Amino acid sequence: PGLEVIKKAGGLHKFMSWPKPLLTDSGGYQIFSLALLRKVSDAGVEFQSHIDGMKHFFTPEVVVQIQTDYGSDIIMPLDECVHYPCAKDYAEVAMKRTIDWAKRSKTVMNEYLAASHKRNLLFAIIQGSTYEDLRRECAKALTEIDFDGFAIGGVSVGEPQDLRYNITHLVASMLPEDRPRYLMGVGMPQDILESVEMGIDMFDCVIPTRYGRNGTAFTSVGKLTVRNSPYIED
Repeated sequence: PGLEVIKKAGGLHKFMSWPKPLLTDSGGYQIFSLALLRKVSDAGVEFQSHIDGMKHFFTPEVVVQIQTDYGSDIIMPLDECVHYPCAKDYAEVAMKRTIDWAKRSKTVMNEYLAASHKRNLLFAIIQGSTYEDLRRECAKALTEIDFDGFAIGGVSVGEPQDLRYNITHLVASMLPEDRPRYLMGVGMPQDILESVEMGIDMFDCVIPTRYGRNGTAFTSVGKLTVRNSPYIED
């Protein structure tokens, strides 16, 4: 419906009639998924709308402003998620850009909180593709800044399961235990169980809604697809 409609409705909580915490993402994943419709620079990201062709420019500052206007409880900063496989030199550029954008997001968030006296939370996102040294560098740089929680981004983008588990375990072990640890884009039941053992607290994924609208449920006796022929009269 657009930002102005949500603002007039009193924010996302009132718009949805949802009185509990809400997390909104930054659009960083769309940098990855809409690669043919965007241009990335250190300043931000230019998107071309697939609906009407109009161009929109998003900076880290604008993205934080949009999410505070939504009334989000947990705000994610703009980050750059890269494809798998990704050359190390580009993965490093994207990782350093993610750190810079996180710092800029933190600055504008602090200004907003000082002026509004509200208590929105800002998480940081760890990037670095499947390169352990880049992940370590990113985690170190961002944990030295006082973020309210930390997310592991750039996984579940086509990499083998063992690589995803290795990166998740490495990064989770570097994150503060007194802050939420959030694994982005992961949601298969077995992946959730494995990741919780690694110290992950939060997940988001398209799986509940995508599988739900295709008539599939995960049950105690395995996956059940109600659209299959044995259930046609159920």
